[in-house]
Amino acid sequence: MKSIREIYKIGYGPSSSHTMGPVKAATIYAERFPSKVYKVVLYDSLAKTGKGHLTDKAIIKALAPARVNVVFDKETAVPHPNTMDFFTGEDENRVRVISIGGGEIVFEGEEVKSKNVYPHNTFKGIARYCENKGLSLSDYVFAFEDKDIKKYLLYVWKTMNDSITAGLKTSGVLSGGLRLERKAKFLYNQRFMDESPETRESRMVCAFAFAVAEQNAGGGKVVTAPTCGSCGVLPAVLRYMKQRKNFTDDDIVRALAVGGLIGMLIKTNASISGAECGCQAEIGSACSMAAAALGELYGMSVEHIEYAAEMAIEHHLGLTCDPVGGLVQIPCIERNAVAAMRAINAVNLSSFLYTTRKISFDIVVKTMYETGKDLSGSYRETSEGGLAKSVQINNLEESNAHTRQSKRRRSGA
Repeated sequence: MKSIREIYKIGYGPSSSHTMGPVKAATIYAERFPSKVYKVVLYDSLAKTGKGHLTDKAIIKALAPARVNVVFDKETAVPHPNTMDFFTGEDENRVRVISIGGGEIVFEGEEVKSKNVYPHNTFKGIARYCENKGLSLSDYVFAFEDKDIKKYLLYVWKTMNDSITAGLKTSGVLSGGLRLERKAKFLYNQRFMDESPETRESRMVCAFAFAVAEQNAGGGKVVTAPTCGSCGVLPAVLRYMKQRKNFTDDDIVRALAVGGLIGMLIKTNASISGAECGCQAEIGSACSMAAAALGELYGMSVEHIEYAAEMAIEHHLGLTCDPVGGLVQIPCIERNAVAAMRAINAVNLSSFLYTTRKISFDIVVKTMYETGKDLSGSYRETSEGGLAKSVQINNLEESNAHTRQSKRRRSGA
């Protein structure tokens, strides 16, 4: 299994598979084939939601100052939904690239160069090794990663924090046509005279998740965890718990290590791509990573953490990826907040019920992958089903206009 560095990538939103991956592919292709004119053909999910994900604009920027013709081919069948072809001129030097999720890409016919750093690729194997060696899951990570991994995770944590801070300070409407207002700042600044500790926890965690997800939707700098569309879950849980319990940065680094390990297990044995397996592969994986990370923060056993991580995925099974207008806004942003709270709940349940567990983490990951493959293509980041089909931008415009009129009437304007 490869390094957890492949889970935590730092870049700009709104999508790791539809923005970061294509930019990486375009940059590498341009280095190999310098030209004044390029043609890029996007297929399937990349073609169907590329406009909303800013795929074409990101590629054009990456290949500047060359002239770029981006073609959206929604009809041609391809082996993977995130497939793209690069050409110089119109039809020369064709290279096919697949964006596999989390900002990672694969060039067709080329062997992936990144090497394995872990001797195990199942949770069962890792758990057995830890038991024999007397290691925690974070100890396991540090035993096999390079000597600079802690420094890198500190940088990841700083970037996550910066995303939250920036999101909490920003208001206004996100671009793209939905006219969706940012809510993080509003949530964070709300105060209720009789607010219970539980209500405050929910409000703060959700505000942090909204902050990061809105930054991503606005094209801001984020950390994939494991993707851009699900980047708000893990930082929201860790930021809140650090403030509440005064955990140290070293504690957070250990938590990130365990969260990354879980994410890498999912990526290795299933998928973290919404285009391949629906939103369960993105938000479900992020929730599982956050639950495992929080379990590590609390000093839970390997068995506790496995149950929390398994539970987090299990109750996202079948979650569809149906972004309205092809944008990473509805329902993506709210899902980050809901999943952050669910991660906390999974850890709480695990602390009481871990001895009753019947399903292993490895089994639920396998099931998630099979479920994703069974999902109709309209529910795998194509914006052809679910909310994306039921809610049109024109209808939202009418709803927004009605809401604005209602606000004016209430204010007496």
